[in-house]
Amino acid sequence: MSDRFDVVSEESIRDGTATDAYFLRTETTLEAVGKNPHVVVEVTADQFPTGEFELLSGVKDAAHLLTGLPIDVDAMAEGRLFDGGPVMSIEGDYLDFARYETSLLGFLSHASGMATNALEARLAAPESAVLSFGARHVHPSIAAVVERSALVAGLDGFSHVAAGEVLGREPGGTMPHALMICFGNGNQEDAWRAFDAAVGEDVPRVALCDTFSDEKDEVLRAAHALGDDLDSVRIDTTGSRRGNFEHILRELRWELDSHGFEDVDIFASGGLGPAELRNLDDIVDGFGVGSYVSDANPVDFALDIVEVDGEPVSKRGKLSGRKQVYRTADGDHHVGLARHDADGEKLLQPLIRDGELVREFDIDAAARRAEEDAAAVDF
Repeated sequence: MSDRFDVVSEESIRDGTATDAYFLRTETTLEAVGKNPHVVVEVTADQFPTGEFELLSGVKDAAHLLTGLPIDVDAMAEGRLFDGGPVMSIEGDYLDFARYETSLLGFLSHASGMATNALEARLAAPESAVLSFGARHVHPSIAAVVERSALVAGLDGFSHVAAGEVLGREPGGTMPHALMICFGNGNQEDAWRAFDAAVGEDVPRVALCDTFSDEKDEVLRAAHALGDDLDSVRIDTTGSRRGNFEHILRELRWELDSHGFEDVDIFASGGLGPAELRNLDDIVDGFGVGSYVSDANPVDFALDIVEVDGEPVSKRGKLSGRKQVYRTADGDHHVGLARHDADGEKLLQPLIRDGELVREFDIDAAARRAEEDAAAVDF
């Protein structure tokens, strides 16, 4: 019995065996007849604009997958909102990259779905801190993908330690219910004080205040126990016990203020999405969003040949010919044939030239791009 985790290795992704079997059989067939056409392929979700924008992520991993192959690649920048037409095009001899289609689409589809949902959460609470708490809902091997997608969308941080090492970012987070339970019912003050004494000064003092008793009771007890050291209280009340969550949080804000703890923030988490964030944004100072980001449906990208040996071609239902995508001055998304000029900013830009990566990746720049695009297209 194997003692390994069920994880496809990076080596398998790089050598192209992390693929669907029919691509390898296609290689065998084409090689048998000496056929290897020069093609242009495009990665597309929708052929024409639909008015439903999604946020592009995963481009960095896709680029590193394709770097070193004798191909040219154009792509939209990470953090761009797209609606119809290609987000990436590849030109080269088909057998030089055919087997990489499965991994390429996986890199783009999953990350873009999570980034889109994260952007919805970000825009729902523009004045509050929003953190990604969703890594526990996915296989740990892709935790960094979850957190990077959240950052591309503009979320303020995340909780996963190993993802932080991959991304070069410090994870956030304070205490779970398990810590409170280890100290026992009635000993909440001991737990909060022990945490305050044990962790580094750079860690915010955020007391979890809904473990054993009424939220108002625990919030005021935490405030009195830690005094000026307390930065925030976190409310993660189980859904079956919430009742009217908005009323609970408004009551907590009132009681903190009335007892002289106006500087103590409220942080809410537990099954929250954009609707809840919009409703609570004027009460709460920060949110943890988990499953809404990590459980997002992947964007349904497909890769299609649109040109063979210089001639436009496509399968039924797809559009032949190399394309360009434009962002017009009024925020529209326009798709046209690349050989025709059109007004607007060209969104497909060089990513790889003759196998060499010609673009750098910056998460903060991608997040700024997402914010600007969201305003431009009224996302």
